[in-house]
Amino acid sequence: MDKPIIRAAVEADAEGIAGVLKALVAAGKRHKPSDALFALSHYISDPERIRCSIALAPDGEVLGFQSLKLATENNPYEVAVGWGIIGTHIKPTAARHGVARALFESTLAAAQQKGLPAIDATIGANNPEGLGYYEAMGFREYRRMEGAVCKVFRVSED
Repeated sequence: MDKPIIRAAVEADAEGIAGVLKALVAAGKRHKPSDALFALSHYISDPERIRCSIALAPDGEVLGFQSLKLATENNPYEVAVGWGIIGTHIKPTAARHGVARALFESTLAAAQQKGLPAIDATIGANNPEGLGYYEAMGFREYRRMEGAVCKVFRVSED
């Protein structure tokens, strides 16, 4: 697989992002909404969005995306206010080809630019691929929630 093209997601990418989410649903790896309106409101246009990056194949196919949001009070993951919250979604056919690693380079640059002290990844405890990916990127477990493992990446030592 060629190296993916990484860029910021725009509204016109909602259908492509929905395609990634639908592929994950079909593979039994996702149970949340997967339509274009959800992709637009939850990832691309979310008011807490810092960056939503997409990975494209040379032919323009959306291979995956990574969302970085600012943790605010009462966030659903109980993440410390001021940290980042990351979510990574890769089409099963593109998994293990460096797509998520390439996306994290873009996300980390956005986190550094924003001055975030840390990024939280809350991963399903039954998701060995996700747990392994975040560990490989330098995230370390710092707490558990029912059915989930929470890992942190320290962006700065502040």
